[in-house]
Formats: sequence, C-alpha cells, structure tokens
Amino acid sequence: MILLTVLFLCIISTYSASVKGHTTGPSLSNDKIYTFTYTAEVYVDRAKASLKKSAGYRISSDVDVNLLWRNPENDDDQLVKVMIKNVQVENVNERPDAKNIFKGKNTEKIIGKEYLAALQQPMVLELARGKVQNFYSYQNEHAFTQNLKRGLASLFQLQLHSGTSREVDISGKCNTTYQVRQDQVTKIKALDSCEIEKTGFTSHNKILDVSTKATSATIYVLEDSFFKSIKAEENYVFFLNSRRKTNAKIVSKQRLELKSVQAGPGLIAGKQAAGVVKTLDSNYVSMPLVAETVKSECKKCPSLSEHWQSIKEYMHPDKLSKAEAARNFLSFIQSIRKATKEEILQIIKSEKKELLPQIVDAVTSAQTPESLEAILEFLDFKDASTSILQERFLYACGFASHPSEMLLKSLTSKFKGDIANEEIRETLVIVMGALIRKLCDREGCKLPAVVEAKKLILNRLEKAKKDDNVKMYLLALKNALLPEAIPLLLKYAESEEGHISNTAATAIQRYDPSFLTNEVKKTMNRIYHQNRKVHEKTVRTTAAAIILNSNPTYMEVKNILLSIGELPLEMNKYMLSMIQDIIRFEMPSSKTVRRVLKDMRSHNYERFSKPGSSSAYSGYITRGPDISSTYSLDILYSGSGILRRSNLNIQVFDRNAQLHAGQVVIEAQGLETIIAATPDEGEENLDSFAGMSAILFDVQLRPVTFFQGYGDLMSKMLSATGDPINVVKGLILLTDYSQEFQLQSGPRASADFQGGLAIDISGGMEFSLWYRESKTNVKNKVAMFVSGNTEVDSFFIKTGMETTLEVETTLDFISTVQFSQYPFLVCMQMDRVESPFRHSVTKYESLPSGRRYTARKGTAEPLAGCEYPLHQENSDMCRKVFSTASDSSSSWF
Repeated sequence: MILLTVLFLCIISTYSASVKGHTTGPSLSNDKIYTFTYTAEVYVDRAKASLKKSAGYRISSDVDVNLLWRNPENDDDQLVKVMIKNVQVENVNERPDAKNIFKGKNTEKIIGKEYLAALQQPMVLELARGKVQNFYSYQNEHAFTQNLKRGLASLFQLQLHSGTSREVDISGKCNTTYQVRQDQVTKIKALDSCEIEKTGFTSHNKILDVSTKATSATIYVLEDSFFKSIKAEENYVFFLNSRRKTNAKIVSKQRLELKSVQAGPGLIAGKQAAGVVKTLDSNYVSMPLVAETVKSECKKCPSLSEHWQSIKEYMHPDKLSKAEAARNFLSFIQSIRKATKEEILQIIKSEKKELLPQIVDAVTSAQTPESLEAILEFLDFKDASTSILQERFLYACGFASHPSEMLLKSLTSKFKGDIANEEIRETLVIVMGALIRKLCDREGCKLPAVVEAKKLILNRLEKAKKDDNVKMYLLALKNALLPEAIPLLLKYAESEEGHISNTAATAIQRYDPSFLTNEVKKTMNRIYHQNRKVHEKTVRTTAAAIILNSNPTYMEVKNILLSIGELPLEMNKYMLSMIQDIIRFEMPSSKTVRRVLKDMRSHNYERFSKPGSSSAYSGYITRGPDISSTYSLDILYSGSGILRRSNLNIQVFDRNAQLHAGQVVIEAQGLETIIAATPDEGEENLDSFAGMSAILFDVQLRPVTFFQGYGDLMSKMLSATGDPINVVKGLILLTDYSQEFQLQSGPRASADFQGGLAIDISGGMEFSLWYRESKTNVKNKVAMFVSGNTEVDSFFIKTGMETTLEVETTLDFISTVQFSQYPFLVCMQMDRVESPFRHSVTKYESLPSGRRYTARKGTAEPLAGCEYPLHQENSDMCRKVFSTASDSSSSWF
C-alpha cells in the first residue's frame, strides 16, 4: 500500500512539472529585455485611393519589454513591463519641407512636454493564458496617452490555438477569430460586434444614410515562444448611399518588430500579481483596457453668435434656392449642437423677422435637448401672429433625421393645449403622424410617447364629427402608416364622399403592399366596381391603382380590363393609359396584365380605342449604379374637360430601400357649373374646390386650398394677382450621419456626413372662361449641399478629409388644357433647367498651434437641362396647343 502511494505521488509531481513548463500564450524568458521598434500610422483618404498620397501621420518609438514576475503556481500568469521611449512624430508620407507641418518641431513641442513624459512612463500588463487580465498605469495620466498605451497593450493579446472567443481590448468586447499555423497566428476582429460606448446617430431613410464597412486583422510571427513581429491593420470605409463616389476611408496600422534581446533585471518575488505591482510602484492602479472617450476642445472656434453673424447674409429668403444657403445651414446646425439653450435663445430673440424662419429651421434640425427647449420656449402657439414660425418648426420636426421620444411628447402636449391658428393645429397632428412612423421604424412603437400619440389620433378620429377634423386625423394616419389603422381607413374610403374618402384611399395607397390584405383588396374592388354605392372617379382610380400595385390576381386584373369601355369617358382613357403604362414600364403586375390581354374579350379594339385627354405615364429621371429615380405623371379630367386631378410623383430607390422623394397633387372639383356642363356620375353634389397636396421626403404636408366654394372662386377670379401659392419653402436636413470609432492604435476617429436642401415649391391653377383654357404650374426650386468630414483626432494633431458636392436646379411641371373644342387639347410639360454641379475633396493635417497642411481638388461641370419625355400623344397635342396659343395672360387669375 505504501509503495502504491509513493508511486501515485511521483506521477502527480511529474504531471505538475510538465504543466508548469507549458504555456497557452506567449512567454518571455527570465532576465531579458526585449527591445522592439514600434510604429502607429494613420491614413485618411478616398476609399479607392492609394495610401501614398493620403493625409496622416506616424508615431514611431522603441519599446522595451521585460518579464517582472511569473506566478509560481501557473506559468501562464505573468507580469510584463512595457516602456515606450525615443518617440518621434512625422508625416506618414514623404512631403516637401514647405508642406511638412512637423518641420522644425521636435517631438516635445509637437506632443507637449507633459504628455510626452506621461507617454514614456512604463505600463505593466498581467498576461494570463495569452490575454491581458489587468492593465496597470497611472490614474492621473491624460486619457489620450493612456489610449496610446492601450493600443500597444492590445497587441500583446494572443491565443495559441485556432478558434473564436469574446475578447476585451481597446476596441471593447469583440468577437475574435484566431487561425494558427506553426509560428504564425492571424487574428480577425469583428469590429461591428464590439461592445463599447458609442455616440452618434444615423439618418432615418437608408437611401439618405451612410454605409460603413470595417475590418481588423493582426498577424503574429513567433520565435522562442515570444513575438518576433506583429502587424495589425484596421480599415473603416464610408459610402454615401445615394452617391457612392462620395466616400472616405480611415486606415490605422501598427507594427511591432523585435530589434534586440539583451540581459535585463531579474524577477520580483511574490505570490500575487497585485502585490508585485505595488512593490514596483505604489502609484500603479488597474485600469480598463477598453479605451476612454477623449474630446479635444476647440480653442479658436467662433461662438454661436459670431458664427451666425458671418453667415446670415446667405440665409435671406431671396437666396434660399442657392447651394450657399444649404452649405451655411449645415454649418449653423453644427454650431447649434454645441451651444447652450441660452445662447440659442439669444440668437432667436435678437434677429429680424425675415431671417427668423431660417433660424427656426436650423435650431429644430439640430435635434439636441437644448435646441428643443429653446425653440419651445420661444414659440407661443396661442399667438396667431407667429404662425409662419410655428409651421416652419413643425415641418422641420416632420423631416427630423433621428427624432427623439421627447420631441413627440412635446408636440402631443402642444396639441392638447390651446392653439390659436387652426391650420397650425392641423399641421401639428399631421407631423405627429410622421414622427410616430419614424420612431416605430426604429423599434420605438412601444415607447410611452408613441403609444399615447397613436391612441390620441385613433380615438379622436373615431369621435370626430366635422369633416375638417376627420380629414386632419386621416392625414396624420397617412403619415403614421399604422397597421392597426387600416380598418378605419377602409371604412372612411368606402362610406364617405369627397375629400374624406379620397384622403383615406390615398392613405391606404402609401402602405407597403405586404400590409394590403385580402380584406383591403376586396374593399378596393367594391369601390372601383361600385358594388355598394356610386363613387367619384378620383377615389375609383386610386382604388384601381392599389389593386394593380399589390400583386393582383388574374381575375382582379381581368375585371378591371373588362370595365374599360363602360366607364365615364375620361376615366376610360385614364384607366387605359394606366394599363399601358404598367406594361411599358415593366411594373410588378405587368406579367399578370399581359396574361389577361391574351383574352380577346379583355383586349379588343372597341375597348382600347376610347377617346379622351386623361393620361398616365412613368419614366426615369436617373438610372445609376447607386440609385435610380423615376417620375410618374398622371392627369385626370372631368367629362367637361376641366382638370379633376394632376399627380406628379418622384421615387428614389436602390436595391434595398425606397424613398418617396416628392409628390404634388393638384385637385379640382365642382367647376362644371361655371361652364354650364354636366357633372360626371357620382360628382353631382360636390362643392367647387381647387387645392394642392404635397408629399416631401416621405412626409405628407398640410394641403393648400386655392379656393373653396363658388363664392370664394368668384372672389379670387376678380382679385387674383396671378402669383403662385407657396406650398413649402425652407431648409431641410436630409442626410445626418455622425459616428465615432475607436482605433486600435489609440486615437479616436469620427465620420460626419450632412446633406442639406434649400427648397421652394410653389404651384397654382389658372382658369380663363374667356379663352376656355386652364393651366396648372408646379415649380420646384431646389439646391442641395452635402458635406462629409472624416477625421482622426489625436489630441496633438488632427488629420482628415472633407468631401463636398453641391447642385442647384429647377423642375417645372406645367399642364395646359384648352376646352374650347372637343376633344380637348391637353399639353403636359416637365422641364429641368441646366444645373451647375460641383464636387471637391480636401485633405488636411493641423497642429494646435495653427500650422496646417491642406491639399484640395475640385471639379465643376454643368448638368444639361432637359424636357422629360412623355407619350407621343402628348407631344402631338402640345404642338397643337402652342400653334393655337394666343396672348391671354391678362385673363389668368
């Protein structure tokens, strides 16, 4: 028995010795100092550009590494001292002296004496099984130098067997994959998986947003169980989704190469790592290896007031269709985001009346708690005299790139309170609908403010008695696109008349086809085929469009085609044009339509030869590798030849997303009595009315009324000046992307892309009884400016690249109808004027002292004007209209 016990103890002893002699991570030799050369490089440039001309810098140094302590119980547990020395800072690429911001400056002057000394103070790492368990440094040291040390320390983490793990380093807690082959190890870090405190925001719509691609790889070469060389590289690439040529990249490289191995100090005795560290220096403390956030202050930046004074001349209403207005609008937003509530209020309260709307646009678009508090304190919704400012505020809220729950809560509170202007009340609830959708799209549908706002709109719609109130809540739902609102919308579309049924139907039309259930399609079929009651043709054609755009069945398409020939004259022509447009433009339902047309009962001369002036046509504005945009123009007339509805739509889409960029609808009804004509079926009791409704960047705006009722029509005919009515005018923040990234080498990087739009949309309907002619004109003036700034802020140096693009253009849609003869002469025109397009790229490096290197490259080219093609019938009619045109300008109203 004693012999067996002795034998067992010998086996255990032998096994323990073998474990102590084996490590699962890198291992240093005792009494040695390993001297490495270390470089950390940063490059900033365009995505596909060569790094040889990039902006950037290089930090180089020697690094001494020696073993302080090894756990007597576990060889895998080690304390390693790491000291940076002989630090140099230089350009990352060779540059002439005149363009070298470091020329004549030693490292101490560049970094600063205090920071250089801190950087060269040694740090201590506790390595256990190849991972950094503890990072020891000095607590009072500046976060920037600590991060540089963390970047170096993170290189020392290594796993000597292939596999994946969650690993903590300067980038946060990240998914990491190791591939081991003899003395070489490759480490791949999934940067998008890293858990680290993040700041910033993205745009609501993907088409207006920025895409990011990030990669990180490190290659280790080992010799005698320790590092011979380490090469690490991170890449961040940013693309503007709407124009991928507008892009940037940040490349961060680290290299650690063994230079020499010399005799060094012996190990420190001790049982625990923490005690050994205190023995070495009592000021050492264990700190997180994850980077600290570092913000450098701008010492020479102008105050908000100074910035406003320098740009206010470009923000005058007369200049709002210029790219310079959009450029300064974006820069002003950036200043507001750094300002206090008091600074913002000082600007608002002291400025002239004509500039206040533009200030309201910018303050609201800043979307900070301070800016929201300031604007809400300034605006008094009980005061009708400031309704213009209130409307600009509300529309800026509707276009918000990343709205907060607090914003919706504030608007809901305002809606429950006293509002002097009824149009502002209507705009407010419509905008609330837009905010509900944006918050729901970001998985915020269950937020208390969203739940409250949804409940308010749905409950008040069910209780509303006045038509104006019903329409107001329907417009809010047209923006909110709540799935639970579809039954209500169906009820109003089928049971009501005039504006209410039309608004409900067009609200359903905005839903994604996936929400259009069989119940929705049954209701739309009943409306179109008038199974339960007679409907006006604007609602019927909308119902047909919904059916044809939601994966229609063979029988649904066949029934619609069979109805052509039995409809009112102009509706016949309109539906025929819609079917032809679906086939020509290869819309989703075109295959089903073609199948049905093979049946001669559906497709015959009698059915497809009906006369009329109404039409529907779709075409491309642009077709590109990144995005494409389409336009659709449809115009529907009454049987008497008077405009019933004209509809201009602009859609922008890529492979993954779609944006309803714009819609302008002009509607008229009940005008037959003016020319002693007979109204169409279902429209005998409609009041005289003309107005315009617009959607801009997926947000339904409050409709504008030209006239309401026969008396109002006569009054405006006699007193009108011919000036167009403004639909929307102002400054809109489109793209709003801001993100910060922690580079593994230590510095903090940022990417900011902002796109602003200065817009002026106006429209009018002119009507001449004398010349029996009507004309609608929608004028869209827009100027866009996009700026992207990608920067690495290393506290003692900033390096980055700014890319900009700007364009100004005008798009006119004119529809002229001559109803002095039959068939009526109808001419539609859609023109774009020649537009200047400018693009520039500026790379820079700057020191706090003010010394700066800048390299700029820009291009400017005209975008030729054009008249967008429509169908051949329209071209033939336009020739007739202009050949018979007479000078009737004095008869317009």
